[in-house]
Amino acid sequence: MMQARAAGGHAMGAARDLQGAARHAAYAAGQAGAVAHVAEHDLGAAAYAIKAARAAAPDGHGVAAGRVECQWQRDQLPAAIRELVLDDQRLRNDICWSVFDS
Repeated sequence: MMQARAAGGHAMGAARDLQGAARHAAYAAGQAGAVAHVAEHDLGAAAYAIKAARAAAPDGHGVAAGRVECQWQRDQLPAAIRELVLDDQRLRNDICWSVFDS
């Protein structure tokens, strides 16, 4: 657990010097690494990945790319936890840049 937390911290630190999609992807990696330490980072990782998809898309296609990423993430959820995650997304969407509205 401490190794994952340290790796998450390094990714978050590396993100500070980046811009655009690379920055969001690094923050997503950092949040994912921190999930073992604080479970609530799960939505942070997902939200940053959606932001990275938006930022990497060609001009005018960011919102659509974000929707595709959000749906892909949801399609990966096991049935046993799907409703729990979707409910958490609804509850915390406002603190995650409203990326789960897709």
